Amino acid sequence: MKGVQFGELPYLEADSEVWSCAYSPDGTSFAIGLNSGGIQVYSTSNWEITRTLKGHIESTRIAYSPDGNMLVSGSRDKTARLWIMESGVCRHILTDHTGGLNGVAYSPHGDQFATGGRDKTIRLWDPLTGSCSQILSGHEDIVDSVVYSPKGDQIASGSDDFTVRLWNVVTGECSHIFEGHIDEVWWIAFSPQGDQVASASKDTTIRLWDVKSGNCRYVLEGQSNAIGAVVYSPKGDQVFSGSNDGAVRVWDAQSGTCRHTMAGHSSGVSCLAFSQKGDIVASGSYDQTVRLWDMSVGGSHHISSNHSEEVITVKCSPKGDLFASCSADRTIRFWDVETGVCLRTIRGDNAMGIGFSPQGNQMGSGGHDNTVRLWNVETASCQHILTGHTDWVSRIAYSPQGDQVASASGDKTVRLWDTTTGEHCGTLNGHTDGVMGVMYSPDGSLIATGSRDYTVRLWSVGTMACIKTLNGHYRWVKEVVFSPQGDQLASAGDDWTVRLWSVAVADRCLTLTGHEGPVQCVAYSPKGDLLASGSHDKTVRLWDVISG
Repeated sequence: MKGVQFGELPYLEADSEVWSCAYSPDGTSFAIGLNSGGIQVYSTSNWEITRTLKGHIESTRIAYSPDGNMLVSGSRDKTARLWIMESGVCRHILTDHTGGLNGVAYSPHGDQFATGGRDKTIRLWDPLTGSCSQILSGHEDIVDSVVYSPKGDQIASGSDDFTVRLWNVVTGECSHIFEGHIDEVWWIAFSPQGDQVASASKDTTIRLWDVKSGNCRYVLEGQSNAIGAVVYSPKGDQVFSGSNDGAVRVWDAQSGTCRHTMAGHSSGVSCLAFSQKGDIVASGSYDQTVRLWDMSVGGSHHISSNHSEEVITVKCSPKGDLFASCSADRTIRFWDVETGVCLRTIRGDNAMGIGFSPQGNQMGSGGHDNTVRLWNVETASCQHILTGHTDWVSRIAYSPQGDQVASASGDKTVRLWDTTTGEHCGTLNGHTDGVMGVMYSPDGSLIATGSRDYTVRLWSVGTMACIKTLNGHYRWVKEVVFSPQGDQLASAGDDWTVRLWSVAVADRCLTLTGHEGPVQCVAYSPKGDLLASGSHDKTVRLWDVISG
């Protein structure tokens, strides 16, 4: 990324053709599988190579585990390898396939992964032991693509035998054979609801299949080139396709007609926030841009591309006139909502979390230097540097009155500070791992926290005691947000779910499923009837908080 100037599209130069690429679930790393067999891992903070995984000798496909600790790779050298990402050590070399591998996929639960190959089989593996638990046989030619259903109970596969097959993960039985394509099937995608499968083919068509009946519902035609990628929209009402002609097309999943070509983020959504009126959502992405989306038309309002590295967090000012973004490029930028123009820039602050005071005149930031900084929004000058944390500060939240600010940290604590004097007011102790989310209730009497210990906790601000521990997530909890009414709490997890908790009844929880990757962030609309969630699956979803 060195030498990239404003207005120039940055790129990574590889020494071989790139066959596959994937972000780690937490967005801190980016891996590419090369035609030469090598795997290169980049840090997304500076786009320098942090690790090269060597072992394969031919083209490689890759997939991260849901927690990002492992990476599975499949190669045309007939082997699959399981890598420990922290050390770069290869845990298992799997040699059961008798032909090269074209597809790899991790299950949503992380307890299994699948490989598909030129030997016409799909094999299911245990990541802990490296043993093959199932062999799915039936395809009459090369298996090109494998994908798990959102629930993880089914696998869909596409093959050079022109068919799509649906498999039961537990029994290994083929439940449906989808026939209709007249050439190789290169890519498979499940709908968010799991009731439909889309297949993209060399025959220039996309077919949408009903999972229960096995019938082809629609054939999407009109492209003149082979289709190498397909994905559903968050609601499942649209299908996006990528073709060999370089175009991305948007199809109506109900009528099968091509609507338009939609330009948007080119990589995963890492963060989002509603404007005060609820008519605009700001989203930050690993493509180094911030976009403002008009909720009335669903289009992109402005694109802000001044950051030179990934955007970590965006927050809208309570006044509704500007929003702030912090980035791995060590800057915080203030933007005009109407024009998208960058108004002010704070440089040299290694912030990970930011938050506005209710009055909008102050902003807090926390970062890798273990400190909290309070800034004057008008002048961008630092008013206080707050020390006490012994690890990075992940999130910042102001009390509704603006007299207090809470900071969540990797040191397993939340600290409360006086916003006028900068004095330390108290510490919330109880989490057994780093705290990643924090927020005050609308009346200021409660604080909610989310942690890497998989729990959500509710605290009394007056006594600083933990009054409830909410269990349900089985991966890290990335963010917690109170509804505007304060009766509901939303949590975003690395387990690909959003959970809605009743503040009054601890056991009442509604689980929102549909994302195909870790959920990074959530935000309520001002009325509290809608919830937006942003995920590493590159989508933003809108949910009805009553029905889910």
